[in-house]
Amino acid sequence: MAIIKKIINWGRIKSPWVLHFNTGACNACDIEIIASLTPRYDLERFGVLLKGTPRHADILLCSGPVTKQVECRLLRIYEQMAEPKFVIAVGSCASSGGVFGCCYNVEGGIDTVIPVSIYIPGCPVNPQALIDGLVKLLASLEGPSPCMKDSKARDDLPIGKP
Repeated sequence: MAIIKKIINWGRIKSPWVLHFNTGACNACDIEIIASLTPRYDLERFGVLLKGTPRHADILLCSGPVTKQVECRLLRIYEQMAEPKFVIAVGSCASSGGVFGCCYNVEGGIDTVIPVSIYIPGCPVNPQALIDGLVKLLASLEGPSPCMKDSKARDDLPIGKP
C-alpha cells in the first residue's frame, strides 16, 4: 500500500493541473499568470497544465479579492475539486483584499472563504514569483529534503563553535 501512495504522490508532483479563477481583480495578475504559461517562462516544464474545469484540477490559482457576488461561486468551485487540493493566492488582492479591501462589496482575501496553501505577494505578481511559489508547493509535497536534515543538525551545535 505504501508503494501505491508513493506512485500517486509522484504523479501528483510531476503533473499538477491548475485552474485559474479571477474573483474580481484588475486583470494585471491574470495577465502575469497567462504569461507564465507562455514559452518565455514555460511553466509547463514542471508538468503544469491549465485546465478548464475544477473536477480535473489539483491546484486553484486565485487572483483578486473576494467580493460578495463571487463568494459562493468560489466556495462551489473549491468543493468540486478532488482531494487533495491546493489553493494559491496570487497577488496582494487575493492575499488581503489589496487596494480593493475598503470597498463596500469586498469581503477580503481568498482565505476568508477557503483555506490557502501558498500566498504569492505582488501587485502585479511577476511570472518568476509565480513559478517559485508553485515549485515550493510541489517541493513541500515531496517531504523534507536531505538539506533540511543537515541544517537541523547544525542548529544543535553549541553557539560559537563552527
